Amino acid sequence: MSLDVLMWCLVAALAIAIAVAAALVARNRALETKKGEAEHALTQRLNLTQGQLDSAQAALERFRQQQVTAIREAERASEESTKAVLKGAARFLQSLAAEQTTLLDDIQRKYGGHAVLSDLLEVHHANAQMGRKAQGIAVMCGAPLGRRNKPASVYDVVRSAQGQIRNFQRVELVQQSGMALKASAVAPVALAVAELLDNAASFSQHDAPIEVTFQRVQGNLCIVIDDAGVGMSDEDRQKAVALLSGEAVPGLSQLGNQPKFGFPVIGLIARQYGFKVDVTGVSRYGGVRAVVLLPKELWTMEETPAPEPERDANAPINIRRGESQARASSRTVHGLPKRAARQAPLTSATGGQDGNVGQYGGQHAAQPGDQYGGQYGGQPGGQQAGTPPLQRRSGGSLGALQRGTLSGRNLDVPSPEEGTEDA
Repeated sequence: MSLDVLMWCLVAALAIAIAVAAALVARNRALETKKGEAEHALTQRLNLTQGQLDSAQAALERFRQQQVTAIREAERASEESTKAVLKGAARFLQSLAAEQTTLLDDIQRKYGGHAVLSDLLEVHHANAQMGRKAQGIAVMCGAPLGRRNKPASVYDVVRSAQGQIRNFQRVELVQQSGMALKASAVAPVALAVAELLDNAASFSQHDAPIEVTFQRVQGNLCIVIDDAGVGMSDEDRQKAVALLSGEAVPGLSQLGNQPKFGFPVIGLIARQYGFKVDVTGVSRYGGVRAVVLLPKELWTMEETPAPEPERDANAPINIRRGESQARASSRTVHGLPKRAARQAPLTSATGGQDGNVGQYGGQHAAQPGDQYGGQYGGQPGGQQAGTPPLQRRSGGSLGALQRGTLSGRNLDVPSPEEGTEDA
């Protein structure tokens, strides 16, 4: 009896378990169905939201691009406006420098034997520095460099650049070159060398020498500038390489509160005129070695002047006397050659149609009595009797330099021998 009851209990429990399992299965199926429906609805909503987000993101990106374009156009317009203003101001300063140079030349010709000559030469030198700074600003603002119609000796071009820096006495030209720059390369090379010399003088001791040599390497002409400065760090060297190669062209606002135009200006004109400048080398003094590499398209051999014809000893006396008088009229009382008419200057910035003149003005016609002896003092070497020793040293040094820079600006003028300067 008890066994039957136990069997019936087991059957009832099994039936209940089956019923519960069936109910759970049905419930799970209902939940799965609802879950699928919910996931489907959620997926549709997410897809719709993603589409809306994509549209909003695209609209935001278009707006951002419009803002970036507008900002760049505004910056470009501001940069161009600033450059236009600075270019006009720089050319005005160049015009003033040219007028001052002309005035100083006239004063030196008129009062060349006066004791004030050394002071006039100091003013002339300061005026040349101002003209170079103004020209660098103008070039950075897009102004063209000056033009020449004749080649120039590389030696004279470097002397001209030397005359445009403050500590010109420290620059030593080790040798003559025998090469000449073609007319199109004179102005840019002169400006580049002047900036490199100024940089070498600024970052080295005030009494340290700056040596300039000339080398020919595989058909190229190299102007090598060695200073005894502190050298350059790796970071500064990388920045200099980027600027001098023309890869990095900074805007005016990126030049700093105390703008440095040197390397940016060199990079612009080097890329424009086809030469290279490198400052990664180390000089024999442990400083920086700057090399201006000029390809063969920019230079040529310097022309050798034709020798004077031999005089016939049997020529009539009056003919020989006329030749002697002609030679004497082309010399000063001290035997120095008289100055001829000037050519267009090395660093002039021709204004084209706007009529602006360059750093040293236009062409100046020679006047009667316009001679080296008159301009640089009545005594040889730029010295004057009765002048204090300090003034004689200053006048002699600056006078010798000015003769060199004048030869660089005007190749038709022979450079007289400088003699020994007072130490």
